[in-house]
Amino acid sequence: MKNFSLLIQQLDRLTKTGDKVKVLSDYFKTATQKDIVWAIAIWSHRRPKRPVSTTLLRSWAAELAEVDSWLFEDSYHIVGDLAETIALLTCHKEQSLKPKKESLSSIIEDLIALRERSEEQKKEYIITKWTELDYFGSFTFTKLLTGGFRIGISQKLMTKALEKAFDIPSDEIAYRLMGKWDPREVTLKELLFNNDQEANRSRPYPFFLAYPIENSLEDLGNVSQWSVEHKWDGIRAQLIKRNETFAIWSRGEELITEQFPELHRIKDQLKDDVVLDGEIIPIKDGLPDHFGILQKRLNRKRITKSLLHEAPVVFRAYDLLELQGKDLREQTYFERRKYLENLEFSDPLQLSKFEVLNTWQEVEKERLRSQEVKSEGLMLKRIDSTYGVGRKKGDWFKYKNDPLNCDAVLTYVMRGHGRRSSLYTDFTFALWDKDPKDTEAQLVTFAKAYSGLTDQEFKEINRWIRSNALEKFGPVRAVKPELVFEIAFEGVAPSSRHKSGYATRFPRIVRWRKDKKIEEANQIEDLKNLVR
Repeated sequence: MKNFSLLIQQLDRLTKTGDKVKVLSDYFKTATQKDIVWAIAIWSHRRPKRPVSTTLLRSWAAELAEVDSWLFEDSYHIVGDLAETIALLTCHKEQSLKPKKESLSSIIEDLIALRERSEEQKKEYIITKWTELDYFGSFTFTKLLTGGFRIGISQKLMTKALEKAFDIPSDEIAYRLMGKWDPREVTLKELLFNNDQEANRSRPYPFFLAYPIENSLEDLGNVSQWSVEHKWDGIRAQLIKRNETFAIWSRGEELITEQFPELHRIKDQLKDDVVLDGEIIPIKDGLPDHFGILQKRLNRKRITKSLLHEAPVVFRAYDLLELQGKDLREQTYFERRKYLENLEFSDPLQLSKFEVLNTWQEVEKERLRSQEVKSEGLMLKRIDSTYGVGRKKGDWFKYKNDPLNCDAVLTYVMRGHGRRSSLYTDFTFALWDKDPKDTEAQLVTFAKAYSGLTDQEFKEINRWIRSNALEKFGPVRAVKPELVFEIAFEGVAPSSRHKSGYATRFPRIVRWRKDKKIEEANQIEDLKNLVR
């Protein structure tokens, strides 16, 4: 555990990717095999479930630090990170206990066992650890408790470090880390070095990702070298049929086969063993439905008949990664599409069609058809590109629709996190429920956003907040409804869970409208008219 804590301390100080890879690689070369497996699990989102709520952790830390709860909460919102706050408040005292020499794996095994213990036993164990650990030890231990290990280590960076440590190609490591494996049961040899055919049967490939278009289309070169297809708004997934195995994996490496039982009949439709890359999309009258409909299907233990009827889905395939046991990823996109189009398609398995157009003007014209076909825009894929791992600039691009927007009023604020923890940067915005000229008109919250402004603008707004804050609700401050902002978002759909009656996708701040009064902000009815 001490070595892992030192690793976290080193990584926290480094900014260059190459330096982080070296430090991680050195750790993998020297740590025990069990600790390496758990370190891999931590950075590939396979952390064990947290054994105790953060509410209890905050309460116990405040008690140990001998500060009032309100002071702890204010400190937390200033610091912006719970583990850092606890470490700062609890480690400054003289260490009353001599720390044990424990491994990372033994600590995690303790935390797993802790879930079954009483609240008093949990408290005793955790306070003991906080008391005996130094700052970075306490910080790391609390990170393990909460599961929030965001320290700038991506899975791609980790695979590069593993490649350097064990001389295995990072793409191969990325493949072996895909799928379902339990760090409590697998050994390092089984995870990285064995070629277990049984385990490979349901294992997906690492997903290949696209970059957004940053410059003009003409910068991509000859249009004849690019395929053009619509970008569907759903869940990116791989559908696997190998022998008698049938599995559906999300891009987040979650096995979602049981959440979509209507897709199971695809196994019988397909004559060949395949791995398909595509999108699970909600469907209505033959066209894609709102993504919000699809969210009703997620994380459900039981999919009812009424839900199947209310939110039907299809799997729309756009790439073929494996055919009859042969890995096709090194073949060109054009070649893979030829194989794909030879498969038999019938609902719920659909083919996402593509074409090669003659001019970039035709590409732009096709993008403008997105509203007609209910897509998010276009995907541009170089026809001679292989299927890579992760995000590789130059081969696949997404050319999305222009965002929707409206003018909204700032109503609530909350402090940010990390370097923004001293500023109010998390904003809540509202629209009018009726014509603001109506004396009964009210502002109704509809979206939260925290990006899009410059540091200078955030500082200016914070000065205004200090003079115009109203009520306080925990970390949230109500402010006078005086400031108007232009808000952009990718889409809007009806939602019974939101006070406004509508949910927006990926809202962000475009600009501060100093030229507008709040009476000029949009109404909920305007939002309704943006529903596609």
